[in-house]
Amino acid sequence: LKAIDIIIPVGTMLNPVYPAAVVAGNVETSQVVTDALYGALGVMAAAQGTMNNLTFGNKRYQYYETVCGGSGAGPTFNGTDAVHTHMTNSRMTDPEVLELRYPVILENFEVRRGSGGIGKFKGGDGITRRIRFLEEMEVIILSNRRLVPPYGMAGGHPGECGKNWVERSDGKRRDLGSCDSIIVQPGDVFVMQTPSGGGFGNPQ
Repeated sequence: LKAIDIIIPVGTMLNPVYPAAVVAGNVETSQVVTDALYGALGVMAAAQGTMNNLTFGNKRYQYYETVCGGSGAGPTFNGTDAVHTHMTNSRMTDPEVLELRYPVILENFEVRRGSGGIGKFKGGDGITRRIRFLEEMEVIILSNRRLVPPYGMAGGHPGECGKNWVERSDGKRRDLGSCDSIIVQPGDVFVMQTPSGGGFGNPQ
């Protein structure tokens, strides 16, 4: 392996000067930096590019999780479905424990089959996660890849963007941005679809 020099000027996003905002550098900025390096070196297609940080709570309960998505494909391999990428030191709370300790119901947690970017090698699929709330709470999402999809490489197609929304108990839907917050009421459902990985190589 050959070493490379990475030049990061002072005052930029990756080398900020106080009092610049630095929240989410560990969970979000690190994701896109890694994808940028892989892309520049032609190593592999982009992964989901986010940790999909979800928090919810009220005066009694507080909870934080990061949510998996698809990894990018490479020159000899498909991407992987429903995994964390680049930064992998977190795991999700078991559904039984989540529902025992918090006033929520995990209605659905499944792989979004077919969402990965197509190519000679396919990008990994993202997931869909639905959480129904049984008490009033504030929900906050900090995520990425909701507007710009994970890139494909060498003729492979990009993955799909993620989406966040709330389904109200009266049937109305409120779409949420990549970084957003909302007060949910009993019966409301928060839905997250996470990004999928990009494909690698021209589809056959």
